Amino acid sequence: MVQLQILSGKQAGLLWEVRRFPVWVGRGGGVNLRLEDEGIWEQHFELGLDAEIGFNVKIHPGAIISVNQTQVETARFRNGDIITAGAVQIAFRLSATQQRSLRLREWFVWGGLVAVTAGQLVLVFAFLC
Repeated sequence: MVQLQILSGKQAGLLWEVRRFPVWVGRGGGVNLRLEDEGIWEQHFELGLDAEIGFNVKIHPGAIISVNQTQVETARFRNGDIITAGAVQIAFRLSATQQRSLRLREWFVWGGLVAVTAGQLVLVFAFLC
Protein backbone atom coordinates (compact mmCIF):
# COMPACT_ATOMS: atom_id res chain seq x y z
CA MET A 1 0.00 0.00 0.00
CA VAL A 2 1.16 3.55 -0.74
CA GLN A 3 0.75 6.62 1.46
CA LEU A 4 0.85 10.24 0.41
CA GLN A 5 1.61 12.59 3.29
CA ILE A 6 0.92 16.28 2.77
CA LEU A 7 3.91 18.15 4.19
CA SER A 8 2.93 21.75 3.41
CA GLY A 9 -0.14 23.69 2.36
CA LYS A 10 -3.68 23.92 3.70
CA GLN A 11 -3.90 20.20 4.45
CA ALA A 12 -0.45 19.78 6.01
CA GLY A 13 -0.22 16.66 8.15
CA LEU A 14 -2.83 14.70 6.19
CA LEU A 15 -1.82 11.07 5.59
CA TRP A 16 -3.75 9.65 2.63
CA GLU A 17 -3.61 5.96 1.71
CA VAL A 18 -3.78 4.99 -1.95
CA ARG A 19 -6.01 1.97 -2.39
CA ARG A 20 -6.39 1.89 -6.19
CA PHE A 21 -4.37 3.08 -9.13
CA PRO A 22 -4.33 5.37 -11.04
CA VAL A 23 -4.80 8.27 -8.64
CA TRP A 24 -5.51 11.79 -9.89
CA VAL A 25 -4.32 14.68 -7.73
CA GLY A 26 -5.62 18.18 -8.33
CA ARG A 27 -8.18 20.85 -7.54
CA GLY A 28 -11.12 19.56 -9.61
CA GLY A 29 -14.13 17.56 -8.54
CA GLY A 30 -13.21 14.32 -10.32
CA VAL A 31 -9.84 13.80 -8.64
CA ASN A 32 -9.00 11.27 -5.95
CA LEU A 33 -6.85 13.56 -3.77
CA ARG A 34 -8.18 17.10 -3.80
CA LEU A 35 -5.78 19.96 -3.01
CA GLU A 36 -6.98 23.56 -3.06
CA ASP A 37 -3.65 25.32 -2.70
CA GLU A 38 -2.08 27.91 -4.99
CA GLY A 39 -0.61 26.57 -8.22
CA ILE A 40 -2.66 23.36 -8.27
CA TRP A 41 -4.48 22.61 -11.55
CA GLU A 42 -7.86 20.91 -11.93
CA GLN A 43 -6.08 17.64 -12.72
CA HIS A 44 -2.47 18.31 -11.82
CA PHE A 45 -0.90 14.85 -12.05
CA GLU A 46 -1.71 11.16 -12.14
CA LEU A 47 0.07 8.64 -9.94
CA GLY A 48 0.13 5.21 -11.54
CA LEU A 49 1.50 1.73 -11.09
CA ASP A 50 3.12 -0.09 -13.98
CA ALA A 51 4.31 -3.68 -13.57
CA GLU A 52 7.51 -3.00 -15.51
CA ILE A 53 8.66 0.36 -14.14
CA GLY A 54 6.89 0.61 -10.78
CA PHE A 55 5.21 3.71 -9.35
CA ASN A 56 5.21 6.58 -11.84
CA VAL A 57 3.67 9.96 -12.51
CA LYS A 58 2.05 11.52 -15.56
CA ILE A 59 1.62 15.27 -15.49
CA HIS A 60 -1.34 17.12 -16.96
CA PRO A 61 -0.22 19.23 -19.95
CA GLY A 62 0.87 22.65 -18.71
CA ALA A 63 1.19 21.63 -15.07
CA ILE A 64 4.56 21.57 -13.32
CA ILE A 65 5.81 19.25 -10.59
CA SER A 66 9.20 18.51 -9.15
CA VAL A 67 10.42 15.34 -7.50
CA ASN A 68 13.15 15.84 -4.91
CA GLN A 69 13.57 19.46 -6.10
CA THR A 70 14.12 18.45 -9.74
CA GLN A 71 11.48 19.52 -12.25
CA VAL A 72 10.19 16.48 -14.16
CA GLU A 73 7.67 15.60 -16.86
CA THR A 74 7.56 11.91 -15.95
CA ALA A 75 9.19 10.23 -12.99
CA ARG A 76 9.53 6.92 -11.24
CA PHE A 77 8.94 7.06 -7.49
CA ARG A 78 10.88 5.51 -4.67
CA ASN A 79 10.03 5.39 -1.00
CA GLY A 80 10.59 8.81 0.59
CA ASP A 81 10.48 10.94 -2.56
CA ILE A 82 9.12 14.48 -2.11
CA ILE A 83 6.70 15.71 -4.77
CA THR A 84 6.22 19.46 -5.11
CA ALA A 85 3.11 20.60 -6.98
CA GLY A 86 2.27 24.28 -6.78
CA ALA A 87 2.55 25.35 -3.13
CA VAL A 88 2.18 21.78 -1.80
CA GLN A 89 4.84 19.28 -0.85
CA ILE A 90 3.80 15.63 -0.72
CA ALA A 91 5.89 12.73 0.60
CA PHE A 92 5.54 9.45 -1.28
CA ARG A 93 5.84 6.53 1.15
CA LEU A 94 5.23 2.84 1.26
CA SER A 95 2.94 1.76 4.09
CA ALA A 96 4.25 -0.19 7.03
CA THR A 97 3.78 -3.92 6.61
CA GLN A 98 2.09 -6.15 9.13
CA GLN A 99 3.57 -9.55 9.81
CA ARG A 100 1.20 -12.48 10.00
CA SER A 101 1.25 -14.58 13.12
CA LEU A 102 3.27 -17.77 12.73
CA ARG A 103 2.16 -19.22 16.06
CA LEU A 104 0.13 -22.11 14.55
CA ARG A 105 3.00 -23.13 12.26
CA GLU A 106 5.42 -23.03 15.18
CA TRP A 107 3.15 -25.32 17.22
CA PHE A 108 2.99 -27.81 14.34
CA VAL A 109 6.80 -27.84 13.97
CA TRP A 110 7.40 -28.28 17.69
CA GLY A 111 4.66 -30.93 17.87
CA GLY A 112 6.28 -32.78 14.97
CA LEU A 113 9.69 -32.66 16.64
CA VAL A 114 8.25 -34.01 19.90
CA ALA A 115 6.42 -36.79 18.00
CA VAL A 116 9.59 -37.82 16.10
CA THR A 117 11.65 -37.79 19.31
CA ALA A 118 9.04 -39.85 21.15
CA GLY A 119 8.91 -42.32 18.26
CA GLN A 120 12.67 -42.72 18.31
CA LEU A 121 12.66 -43.31 22.06
CA VAL A 122 9.96 -45.99 21.66
CA LEU A 123 12.03 -47.73 18.95
CA VAL A 124 15.22 -47.62 21.06
CA PHE A 125 13.45 -49.16 24.08
CA ALA A 126 11.76 -51.78 21.85
CA PHE A 127 15.13 -52.95 20.49
CA LEU A 128 16.75 -52.99 23.95
CA CYS A 129 14.05 -55.13 25.55
